[in-house]
Amino acid sequence: MSEWERSGGSDEWYTPPEIFEALRLRFSIDVASPGKDHWVPAVNVFTKEEDGINQEWKGCVFMNPPFGGRNGQVPWLKKFIHHRNGIAIVAARTSSKWFQDLIPRCDAILFPRGKTKFIKPTGEVGKSPGSGIVIIAMGREAKKALQESGLGIYLEIGVST
Repeated sequence: MSEWERSGGSDEWYTPPEIFEALRLRFSIDVASPGKDHWVPAVNVFTKEEDGINQEWKGCVFMNPPFGGRNGQVPWLKKFIHHRNGIAIVAARTSSKWFQDLIPRCDAILFPRGKTKFIKPTGEVGKSPGSGIVIIAMGREAKKALQESGLGIYLEIGVST
């Protein structure tokens, strides 16, 4: 979410469960989780208090990082690309320098149909955000899940090994 789209001063907006239903993946770690009892299908989680960006990531990760600030998601995206295994969600800021520099290093991306309505910490569905998102896949399993999800426009960018 953009800084001006915060929910009660928070940049915590949760990925809608429908995305996970479409992906049909079980993740090793949700690296930016609101908590263990959340609906993200992950074996392990790193919460805000555990500072997921500074933890070691293993296996197939799910990442919906804090979107706050002008480039708040950039360090998360760099680590995700370096990790090379999982699904990430970031703002589709297609004209920004970071988007132009980092997205070509990803294996595949998907632009969901319409604007994704994230879930507020209260459980309420948020209004349409000011911009769309892009879902990123790194690794073969993640690419396949994204391609078969039916969520929107799928584009392969890189080649996984």
